[in-house]
Amino acid sequence: MAVTTSQGQQNLLRELIQKTYVFRGFSEEWLAGYFSPDTMQREKFFSSRTIYTAYKPGQPLETLYAIVAGGPVIVRSTPLDRVIAISYPGGCFGMRNLNVGYGTVRGGFPCAVEAYKTTHVISMKMAAVQRLYSESEVFRQRYDFLFELREKFEYHLLNCSAYPPQAVAALLRALIYQERELGNQPDPEGIFHFDLPVDIIARACQLNGRTVEQVLKGLHSIGVLVTLKEDHGSDWLRVTNPELLKEIYATTRDKVDWWPLR
Repeated sequence: MAVTTSQGQQNLLRELIQKTYVFRGFSEEWLAGYFSPDTMQREKFFSSRTIYTAYKPGQPLETLYAIVAGGPVIVRSTPLDRVIAISYPGGCFGMRNLNVGYGTVRGGFPCAVEAYKTTHVISMKMAAVQRLYSESEVFRQRYDFLFELREKFEYHLLNCSAYPPQAVAALLRALIYQERELGNQPDPEGIFHFDLPVDIIARACQLNGRTVEQVLKGLHSIGVLVTLKEDHGSDWLRVTNPELLKEIYATTRDKVDWWPLR
């Protein structure tokens, strides 16, 4: 059955299909049968703004957010103020607080979900997401996979040792795995691009900012990271050698010879 869509709705559906993992490759006309104009909208979140507090007892979300530009969006745990999730364009957030899929059995301590930098999202009402989850096997598999990726991301953070090179390598490997599995990266030259401020790395790895800067300097020196001309004064990290990063992640502190502190 054909569904008539407005131009604004068509634009939002097209963005979801072209720019996000869970909706990638779907038919625009088919997807319009689930998302009417009153169930989705474009929103802009400004930097350092808390979007919502996750895991409030008895207060599930009513909205799924798909990131289409900007970011990252981070999740900060309490009381240690540790970053436990980082989402970039192409990904979604909010699913672990929706009464859909695994969200119905998930719980946790209150965490702030924050737009670290200005972020553009398409928000979708839970009822529409729930219906799509029930009726589309492809969407259901992709949606459930978001839970798996979040679990694996937190697993990498649990393996952050107190040794700074391994801690930063653990975070970068978590991001590489996440973005590769979502189909967002690497670029045609095999480079992974992350807008990743030192402050986020420090909070995720439980290090101070100065230590993180020294680790990044060492990673540049051995060719794991590369600086492009447009990176001057920016927070972008370009990972060119994930395999060498894997060695740092798995090695003992005696073998990271570029790190000066023993």
